Amino acid sequence: MLTINVEFLGGLDSIFGHVREHTVQVEDGSNFRVLTQHLVEHLLKDRKDEDVFIEDGSIRPGILVLINDTDWELEGEDEYELQDKDLITFTSTLHGG
Repeated sequence: MLTINVEFLGGLDSIFGHVREHTVQVEDGSNFRVLTQHLVEHLLKDRKDEDVFIEDGSIRPGILVLINDTDWELEGEDEYELQDKDLITFTSTLHGG
């Protein structure tokens, strides 16, 4: 099992029980897509909020994703193979005005 640290910033914590930091366990060899599914299935408080986080099976545009403080686009996005103790940060850049 891999231990993954997850942070929700920029208001995203509101759909994950108002908790900014979570620690989750996923199977060895899991990729980022598996983590995303786990977050939706186990941490998202109301499935009606899934579209705030996911669009077309991936992270919604407007959410900045960092893997160990590096833009996930440089790490392979959904195909990134998770490593034990990774820090995954989701920050919403969409704010009301």
